[in-house]
Amino acid sequence: MIVSVVLSKRKRWLLLLVALALVLLCLCKIFGGSNTSATVGQKRLVPIYYVDTPEKKIAISFDASWGAEYTPKILDILRENNLKTTFFLTGFWIDKYPDLVKTIANQGHELGNHTATHPHLNSLDKAAIKGELASVHESLKELSAQNPILFRPPFGEYSDKVIEACTEAGYITIQWSVDSLDWKEISKDDIVERVTSKLHPGAIVLFHNNGRYTAEALPEIISFAKDNGYEIVQISELLYKDDYYIDTSDGAQRKN
Repeated sequence: MIVSVVLSKRKRWLLLLVALALVLLCLCKIFGGSNTSATVGQKRLVPIYYVDTPEKKIAISFDASWGAEYTPKILDILRENNLKTTFFLTGFWIDKYPDLVKTIANQGHELGNHTATHPHLNSLDKAAIKGELASVHESLKELSAQNPILFRPPFGEYSDKVIEACTEAGYITIQWSVDSLDWKEISKDDIVERVTSKLHPGAIVLFHNNGRYTAEALPEIISFAKDNGYEIVQISELLYKDDYYIDTSDGAQRKN
């Protein structure tokens, strides 16, 4: 027995709309589901960009991943101004300049970890990230007797995976709130203007140990900071040690 069902035009349109709705729902699950699950009910991890403090303190830091031509002059300037800062060192730089690592440490500067090979960490798994940290950690302990706890990711790249791996390895991930852009070899005056115009309480300033004009710019920047009531300290001295949180909106370390 053949039953023929003749649908009215209204019913056919209704079925078509239902079918379209189902297709759209499937597409949302395929292309939008992962984004929804990543943002709803989860809080992303961020490094510390600066410290939210009423005190006029700032931290100066230097990343070392290429060359050392200008480093002795930078160290002279820091010594003349009785300043202790933070140097983030890569493994291949440490291997090439072990005596300079010792000098930096002997002059009282804080050493941080900048990975062994300066890779794009987001492309590595957790085990590989920890391996990048471990070899540098041991080298710094051997050369300086320091037990580094600060880490700066190469290229400023990070993800939840990177921060989780570094935290599990005993490190605090540090970025910056003032970028000198000295690595671009902008002029001395441009570096001075850029840094002094952006200084703020709790700032972490990024320099590089072998920036072409960094040493030339430092004296004016240091003078400006001191004239404006800023104390220059190591990053670890700037950070809150307990009862704090990191604001995911701006990377500020704030007291609870």
